[in-house]
Amino acid sequence: MQRWVNMAGAGTSLALVLGLVVWGYQLAVRDVSGVPVVRALEGPSRIAPEDPGGDLAGHVGLSVNAVAGSGSAAPGPERVTLAPEAVGLTEDDLPMGQMGLVEQLNTDRSAAVEAALEVAYRVPAPDVAPAPEAAPPQQTPGILPASVPGLAKSPFPPKRPARDLVAAAVARAAAGGTVEAAAVVEVDPASLPDGTRLVQLGAFDSAEIARGEWDRVAIRFEALMADKRRVIQAASSGGRTFYRLRVEGFADVTDARRFCAALVAEGTNCIPAQVR
Repeated sequence: MQRWVNMAGAGTSLALVLGLVVWGYQLAVRDVSGVPVVRALEGPSRIAPEDPGGDLAGHVGLSVNAVAGSGSAAPGPERVTLAPEAVGLTEDDLPMGQMGLVEQLNTDRSAAVEAALEVAYRVPAPDVAPAPEAAPPQQTPGILPASVPGLAKSPFPPKRPARDLVAAAVARAAAGGTVEAAAVVEVDPASLPDGTRLVQLGAFDSAEIARGEWDRVAIRFEALMADKRRVIQAASSGGRTFYRLRVEGFADVTDARRFCAALVAEGTNCIPAQVR
């Protein structure tokens, strides 16, 4: 038994060695003789089908497309076939008549009404007791009697006196105009000492225009212009005379800048200035 086992192992080893030898020989032969050969395939790479099918595009088949290739339009077709005529409507496709249907409905309705009336006439009316007379409605007093406690002593608010709104508006307008006229104080620019803080509202062609601008700003910014004084200073530049409209009455430069910031926020021109 041991002999057969040894012979089987020897045979297996011999077969493995022979297989390795054959496999190595094949690798060596393939590496030497297996040089790849590249050659072009015969025939076209793509072939258009004879009958591709599908729908013809709108820009295909026009004779004008041949102008770009040959310089002239393609010749016309030898045979032209007209399109068939449109198919007309048959009797089944026509709309159904409406008058016949309406007449039929009216006839059926009249017959049903007549039949219902005939049946109603044949049925005897049941005995119905007469309805009792309705009791007269009770009259409720709309005003409470004075004997109700607390009613006689109920306080009523007095009527407000009528006011003449037009007269009040005229009086307020007159009073406002008087205060405004009295509040405007114009200062001579020559009397102001050097270093006085001012605010310039603009430069105008005349003193009257400058005063009108002052009135407009004073009405719009009544709270800011309450304690301010008007300064109109004449100046010339390039042979042209103009008038500067300025505001006086500021404690320091911070006060003037705060005033200008409030006016600029509302869209009015304002520049801090100083007397020199």
